[in-house]
Amino acid sequence: MPASRVINFGPGPSALPQSVLEKATQGLLNFNETGIGIAEISHRSKEFVAFLSNIESLIRTQLDVPSTHSILFTQGGGTGQFSAVVLNLLARHRLLYPELTADERVMDYILTGSWSEKAFQEAGRLGGARVNVALDARKYSKDGVSFDNVPPHGEYAFSPAPAFIYYCENETVDGVQFSADPSAQTSFPFARLPRERSGLLPLVGDHSSSFMSRPIPHLGEHAVIFAGAQKNLGPAGLTVLIVRHDCLVDVDAAAKLGAAPVPLSLSYKTLADSKSLYNTPSMLPIYITGLVLERMQELGGLTYFEALNKKKAEKVYAAIRSGEERGVFQGKVQDGSGSWMNVVFNVLGDGAESRFLTGAEEAGMKGLKGHRSVGGIRVSLYNAITESDTDKLVGYMKNFVSEAGAQAFGVKFSC
Repeated sequence: MPASRVINFGPGPSALPQSVLEKATQGLLNFNETGIGIAEISHRSKEFVAFLSNIESLIRTQLDVPSTHSILFTQGGGTGQFSAVVLNLLARHRLLYPELTADERVMDYILTGSWSEKAFQEAGRLGGARVNVALDARKYSKDGVSFDNVPPHGEYAFSPAPAFIYYCENETVDGVQFSADPSAQTSFPFARLPRERSGLLPLVGDHSSSFMSRPIPHLGEHAVIFAGAQKNLGPAGLTVLIVRHDCLVDVDAAAKLGAAPVPLSLSYKTLADSKSLYNTPSMLPIYITGLVLERMQELGGLTYFEALNKKKAEKVYAAIRSGEERGVFQGKVQDGSGSWMNVVFNVLGDGAESRFLTGAEEAGMKGLKGHRSVGGIRVSLYNAITESDTDKLVGYMKNFVSEAGAQAFGVKFSC
């Protein structure tokens, strides 16, 4: 690794594999032997269209996306989808049930962290239906106000027939994630979800910060899954959508029945009909994402990365527990609800957090400061973070704990 490179534990835009970055620099000058750089070539050229099609194939294969779903590429990030989900799925619901009033249409939101809360707020701002909080995890937190847990299955209160049910699989800010163990009470409660008259599940999942880090349970039953690329896949500027075909609706026909008009650039059907080329897409982020996906497949796909990410997270959580025993660290998330992608904790003592961050930077590790809204430390362990990178951080954490303990007893400590 060149001396100028550090280990980037940032939450996003996040680390990318060095081999991908090196290959991407070649593509900036000459994309796939066209003699034109990726930032210059036409998005309708046969070379780019073929590349985009291959990206779709790589995602479909590695995530096992069924033929009942389209894979789409757009802009606006996860935040843009807070609006697009509401507009598209209420248009769909209007076409299915035109007789219902706005108060009879319900959008169910599961609140487990800052991002699901922001999506919930946007749904209320857009209107068009009543918003129901199916679960607010803050009620089950240690202090009654923080997002620090995923409550057990019995605590969810879904509407009988919602237009859609919205959840965020991994909360980047708060370090909370649904368990990967389907038997755990902190896993997602698929068995409790209400279905439509047709038997379909109107489920929407924000997978932005965990997309392509491990398999998605019940993927084929989701109505919509979306993810910003800037965590595990590529640079900011690209959003990946997986949309069930019955959700690719004629938004203009829905508007004639009273639904809110949907901008064409946000319409899922428009994106699908144009094969994600309705307008100029984010060329460079798409290119780098393709390179990342190719590398993932070469390494063994999600089987490889699920095992790796589990191992990395376990090492960091073990170091936190060790620090807790010495009174140096304090975990922020309740047992069973911790994220594999974003591990959060506090460093106890006056000025201790600042010393921890300064020492980490001096050791070549950056991006560890927690989100401004919650503070503390946040370790983002996305796919590009290697086990070796993780081991270096864990070693630093252990040394920090030992040094803090020695200082507490007036012992001079040296690394």
